[in-house]
Amino acid sequence: MTAAFLSAINTLTKPLDEVSVHDAQSPHREALLAAALQAKRALLLRQLQSERSFEEVRRLREEVMAEAEWFSGDTEDATWGFVQECLLLLLTLARHLSIELELFEQTRVTSAAKQHNPHTAPPLPPDVLSVTQQKTLGAALQFVVSLGLCPYLAHGVGVPLGCRSAFGAMVEKLVRGGAVSAEGRRLLATTNVLLQLAELSSLATLVFTQHLGDVMAALCQLGYQPHRERKGTEEEKQQQLSAEECRTCREALKSLLGKVYQPIVVKELLILQGGPRQSGAVGNVSGSSSKAALGSAPAWLRRLCGQLLSERLMQPNGVQAVVRAILEGGKGGESDWRKCDGVARILVACPQQSASADSYYRQICPQILDLLHFKDKLTAQQFQRVATRAVLFMVQEKPSFAHQYLLTPLLAPLQRCTAASNESHSQAAVEEWELTRCVEDVYKIWVVGNSPSAALLKALEEVLPVIFELFCFTKQNVCHLRAPCQDVLLWYLSHTEASVALSALRQLSGLQGQKSEAADFHFTPGSDGGARFSSRESLSDEDDALYEKLSREQWRLECLMQLLAELKECDLPGDFFLDLLQELTSWAAAADEVKKDEQELDVSAMTLLEVEQQLLGRAAGEGQRLALLQVLAAMVESLPHTVLLRKTTQVVDFIVSLIQRACVGLDQVTDLSLGNPVESQTLSMGMGLVATLLSGPQLSAEDYSSMSRLLPPLEMLSLKHSEVVIQELASNLRTVIATHGACWPEDLTAAAAQCSRNPETAARNSVPSVKKQTEAQASQSGPQSSPPDNTHIRRPPSFRGSAAGITPQAGGRTSGTSVPCSSTKPFSDLLLEACDPDVPTRAFALRVLTRMVQNENPEVVKAQEKVLTLFLENLEHEDSFIYLSAIQGLAALSDSYPERILERLLKEFQHGPSLPTSNMEHSLETRLKVGEVLMRASRAMGELAPHLGRPLVGVFLQGTRDPDQSVRASSLSNLGELCQKLDYALGPLAQELSSCLTALIKTEKEAEVRRAAVHVIALLLRGLSNKTTEVLSGVLLDLYRALKWVVRSDPDDVAVLHAQLALEELDDVMRRFIFPEQKLEKKIVVLP
Repeated sequence: MTAAFLSAINTLTKPLDEVSVHDAQSPHREALLAAALQAKRALLLRQLQSERSFEEVRRLREEVMAEAEWFSGDTEDATWGFVQECLLLLLTLARHLSIELELFEQTRVTSAAKQHNPHTAPPLPPDVLSVTQQKTLGAALQFVVSLGLCPYLAHGVGVPLGCRSAFGAMVEKLVRGGAVSAEGRRLLATTNVLLQLAELSSLATLVFTQHLGDVMAALCQLGYQPHRERKGTEEEKQQQLSAEECRTCREALKSLLGKVYQPIVVKELLILQGGPRQSGAVGNVSGSSSKAALGSAPAWLRRLCGQLLSERLMQPNGVQAVVRAILEGGKGGESDWRKCDGVARILVACPQQSASADSYYRQICPQILDLLHFKDKLTAQQFQRVATRAVLFMVQEKPSFAHQYLLTPLLAPLQRCTAASNESHSQAAVEEWELTRCVEDVYKIWVVGNSPSAALLKALEEVLPVIFELFCFTKQNVCHLRAPCQDVLLWYLSHTEASVALSALRQLSGLQGQKSEAADFHFTPGSDGGARFSSRESLSDEDDALYEKLSREQWRLECLMQLLAELKECDLPGDFFLDLLQELTSWAAAADEVKKDEQELDVSAMTLLEVEQQLLGRAAGEGQRLALLQVLAAMVESLPHTVLLRKTTQVVDFIVSLIQRACVGLDQVTDLSLGNPVESQTLSMGMGLVATLLSGPQLSAEDYSSMSRLLPPLEMLSLKHSEVVIQELASNLRTVIATHGACWPEDLTAAAAQCSRNPETAARNSVPSVKKQTEAQASQSGPQSSPPDNTHIRRPPSFRGSAAGITPQAGGRTSGTSVPCSSTKPFSDLLLEACDPDVPTRAFALRVLTRMVQNENPEVVKAQEKVLTLFLENLEHEDSFIYLSAIQGLAALSDSYPERILERLLKEFQHGPSLPTSNMEHSLETRLKVGEVLMRASRAMGELAPHLGRPLVGVFLQGTRDPDQSVRASSLSNLGELCQKLDYALGPLAQELSSCLTALIKTEKEAEVRRAAVHVIALLLRGLSNKTTEVLSGVLLDLYRALKWVVRSDPDDVAVLHAQLALEELDDVMRRFIFPEQKLEKKIVVLP
């Protein structure tokens, strides 16, 4: 039955074959179109009267026509008559579908009670239309809108038909060709019919997907257009809309805007609001595929659309609707980023319709933050851009509202980490999802937004300790919050002011009081790879609590050093280092005053409370000093000089701090022997560093200006230091700096280098020359500013080598592992100093003897036995500085004289120390130290390993049966290092070696020894590489089975890991053996 109604509509809308409007001349097109419309209407009426299939259509049409007050049968306007027929048929179809739906609902209830088969498809409701039927209905709606709605819109309201297509322009001209007095009534009738059709869901989809903008434009005009008083006949006045009709249209518009998907509503309102006339085209407008330029809308319509848009914005999820309406369909190009900035500015601007700015931002700001949490990739990028820019704009333009409604809620989880109380131990203070969302939002706003301002930096500063604490936690675990936390911390340290950044670093390092987290709470791993802030279990043991506290502080310091290491292009690490050094200098300067106060303090006159406060204050001061030294030590150990001292000014600041610290105790120390040798050497190094900087090429005026701060401490050194050579060097350096290098002493660089190498030797060797120079200067009666007679005016020479152990490019750092240069002391004195009870003196002598061995000094060659005995005696020393120097010396001896020295070392390793002075209680430690020497010797053998290594293999194999597990492990370690070098010489020993290793792997009880045995196999396979299948062909299967046995059966995880690594090495070897690398080469064979 529905087909009959759609057939009638098709008859009315189907084009006539014999009439072609496009082929006609332009003046006749309007007449032909009107004739065609009139002919189609007449054809429909004849069919309705003659054909029996249209009886139901005719009956319902007559009912609808009787109820339609707007219908006029005697109209002379052919176009409006055609529109009336379309409206009647559409209403007839809607009534028919409504009746059918009621019957369908009644029958479905009864049939559902009878049939319970789940496999039966449910019947289709009668309002479901086919594609062909939808096309027919769409054509009818297009006729209605084009002929009965758009022509009656006022100028500037909606998109004109002429801007949609050429046919639309002709239709517009046809309708507006005659004077229409009842245009408001016709517009109202068409709009009401379309709204009635929209009450049926199947027809509402067709109406609103294609013609929503036109319906909205019509309702805006009918309900809100200002009416002017017209002078005319009584009939014309009756054609005007009444106040009740206007009110009904306004309510209908309000209802329509509330039902439709809000982004579409916003988009249509923006189109209705219009814009400046453009030469280009915009996208699809109101369902038309043609591209049209937006014209200028009337003032009343612009105000209305602005008001409606503001209402849409202030609704729940209104921000998202506005953003979607403007950005949907974008592809992330430059134009989309500009749109994002535009939308952000729209959100920040408070509309005039809002009751107050506070209520507006209180409603909008939470929605702006919600834009940060979308998961779709493209949508998330655009929404996050809008949210980020909106937050930044609000911070700049509305800082008070931004802090109250944006920054405070955003940072609330981090703030709760500092304010967690003991009352909520039963649950987490901050859940994982809250903390994850908060950190990600901070990263998006601060780091991705990258627009530093005072308000943003201040807000982040309040939660920076918590973020750092979270960063330290993530470094101990696998956590996806590590990277955003690190980026946020680096962003803050890079963009804040230097003084604030230094204060933050002092707080993070523990040098200033901080409250990074509640005492009874800590971060724990979350179930989704994040972190949660929950209560901490209290430790009953005070020692465990203290150990945990110290471990946590040490780990925090290591994490801070890792952060500073990332600031490679920033001066902040160097400034922080120099700030700590300056504080250290101030501590040293105040130490004497503190001692005087303590001596003058009369405890007997104080109360117990005052004494306790005095002691606590003194302990706090000592703790602060220790913390300062700990941070300085961590920075020196962890950060390279390229990070600590990047610029010449920082190097100068470092030297100023160093020399000022040396000047603190000049008044108290008057004799060289009473001074601290470490401080003397440090001062000498600083003097050499100054000379190195001055010797650098092309020093600028700024460099000399920064060095001018060295003049006061250098003057103090030249007047008060106890060493004459330091006085002379300080005076010469001061002269060069004061004259900007115009006056340069000849021996300045050499004196600085010599002084920095060995201050005591330099002092002894330089005293006569210094005295001569002093007498020569005293004989002169010139002014004080005249240069001494050992100088002349010239440019400084280029600095040769690293005489002071420093280069200008090295930024003032010396190598901590460098061997001392050859001493001028006689060989006998070095032998005596190698037995000196003073640890630094003995270690220095051993290092010098080692260098002499490496340089094949004739005196050392003659006294090999004495030097060997000396090294062996020092090998038993308990100080690591001594016995490591002895190990290095023995390794150098075995490298220079391998056959004789290795034989003696092997006896010491097998049977223990043989010297008369040896302490047999420490025999095991000495054997292990000898094992270290043998391992270094094995590494240094190189191609001589097959010749020299056979005795070592035998001794190491015997060592695997030693009663002590440490010796067994050491023997296996040395065996692995040696076997890597033997190559084909290992063939005869392969069977014995395999049997030993296999037996140890399967029978040894100590896990340490089993690990070493498995590691020997791994080193063996790694060293032989492609030769493995040739050298170990007879034992390779046994070794493979032993490794598999370890993987399957060994309880030690480390041994299993070593076995897996060895199996990987074996796998690589066999892959290369089975699938050799293909080489493109030619082989030439000479035939006999």
